[in-house]
Amino acid sequence: MLPQVSVIIPTYNRWPLIEEAVASVLAQSFSDFELIVVDDGSTDGSVRQLAKNDPRLRMYSQSRRGVSAARNLGVRAARGRYLAFLDSDDLWLTQKLAVQTEFMERHPECCICQTDEIWLRNGVRVNPRLIHQKPAGDILLRSLELCLVSPSSVMMTRELFDATGGFDEALPVCEDYDLWLRIAVDHQVALIAEPLVVKRGGHADQLSRAMWGMDRYRVASLRKLLRSGIRGERRAAAVATLRRKVSILAQGARKRGKVQEAREYEAHLREFDPEDLNVGSSDSRLCQGERLSRSNPGALAELGAVGPSRVG
Repeated sequence: MLPQVSVIIPTYNRWPLIEEAVASVLAQSFSDFELIVVDDGSTDGSVRQLAKNDPRLRMYSQSRRGVSAARNLGVRAARGRYLAFLDSDDLWLTQKLAVQTEFMERHPECCICQTDEIWLRNGVRVNPRLIHQKPAGDILLRSLELCLVSPSSVMMTRELFDATGGFDEALPVCEDYDLWLRIAVDHQVALIAEPLVVKRGGHADQLSRAMWGMDRYRVASLRKLLRSGIRGERRAAAVATLRRKVSILAQGARKRGKVQEAREYEAHLREFDPEDLNVGSSDSRLCQGERLSRSNPGALAELGAVGPSRVG
């Protein structure tokens, strides 16, 4: 019998954090799930150590290809109706899968939901800034500036993941920001306003700390979004965000004496001349036929839903 939920954890040299992440999944009160761990070329013995664990754990390995490729591999191996992702440095509270699965079953019109989170930095609880508070419903406009959906908090249907093309393997970081934008064009994202994920930060190998200039990759995602054909207010907002981010990147490059790099950033804007934005009264969704696949990163469109206590 096929599991209802497939849980996918990508990992790279995260022992013993990955052991704790796996334990938090195996401790779930909900039991109808399969657990898939994809090792992205670890050299710290993670695979050998995890192989000794629970028989519900299925291990896959690949040469070092990045978190997007690892998650996509996990999805290809998955058999569940719903997909739930967990980063290897995060933890789930024991009722996380039970609450989300029950919500998805009660709301068949919903293809994706996320939960609230508890944030820890170097083991100390911190409060997210106001700008990081998660929206519910139509999240696209608020999500243009920064990522407001956490992979560890998401549950979505397999059909939605397949329809939107999965994680862009060309992006070393901001691959989640990219996917959520694509989903949010056509779908609402439900928010379960209950903290069911422990998000741990502050460690040296955290991707957001290890990679400088994250906005370089957000700019790439915004350009893809604009090429996909969004119109109206949504297009105007995406162009304004792109302009802001390009301006900051170009300014920084000039301060470092890299004038040519600054000009290359600014050239991104010429692709979307204000006179050609086609911003009108209609606020249409993604144009047909412009979706992107993982092998052709350029247009993907993403998620949506409604919340239990907060709808819209």
